[in-house]
Amino acid sequence: MSIESLLAWKAVAVGVWIALLLAAERLVPAATRPVEARGWPRLARNGGLWLLNAVLSPLAVVPLTLLASQHTLDWRPAAWQGWPALLLDLLVLDALIYWWHRANHVLPFLWRFHAVHHLDRFLDASSAVRFHFGEVLLSAAARAAVIMLLDIPLVSVLVFEALVLMASIFHHSNLRLPERLEKLLARIVVTPSIHWMHHHPCRSDTDSNYATILSLWDGLFGTRNAKRRRGDLPIGLEGETRDADFLGLLAKPFRKG
Repeated sequence: MSIESLLAWKAVAVGVWIALLLAAERLVPAATRPVEARGWPRLARNGGLWLLNAVLSPLAVVPLTLLASQHTLDWRPAAWQGWPALLLDLLVLDALIYWWHRANHVLPFLWRFHAVHHLDRFLDASSAVRFHFGEVLLSAAARAAVIMLLDIPLVSVLVFEALVLMASIFHHSNLRLPERLEKLLARIVVTPSIHWMHHHPCRSDTDSNYATILSLWDGLFGTRNAKRRRGDLPIGLEGETRDADFLGLLAKPFRKG
């Protein structure tokens, strides 16, 4: 299968998944939307950031990823192929994205960009695609370095990116799951009840639950938050009382303070 076909299948899979979650969370919501999260302004902000990154992707992100895949250290043994290799690649990449996410909270320069994601005052499936273009470019550069150093095949990267997007859409969603099902899923993957605590304004909660796909990394590295989502859980950033408008979100990382 060509790279173009893989990218097309990835776009279709992610598009269908976010449409399903956006519909499902409105039919079976876990939390009532506050007044400021109703209507089109918030969706327009989140959608605008997504659209900007969608334009940026073929111009910078995809070419950088392709370039990295063509200039790897080429140390992978010939026998390291097939499904076992793909599964191991996905496991390694998921562990590394945990540390990248954690670095975005620890390093002030990275946090300036990542904070735009956390300024959202409510969580739903649209929050999963709300990222500053600067963070997307920095993430692409970090991913390119990993691809080259670890000799990760492009197919593994594209499969992982699709899984990351689908996992992010799921655990940001306002979907109410049966309690027993959510507890069962949380043993394996990151669920809304886990990730919503990561968006609680209390900084000790914000700086926890960094995992993206598999939920085991926070327990393994000591950052698991035992609290679970409540219907009235506040969302946002400590010290911030409102979200910014679209231009304000774009400018925020470059402002002092």
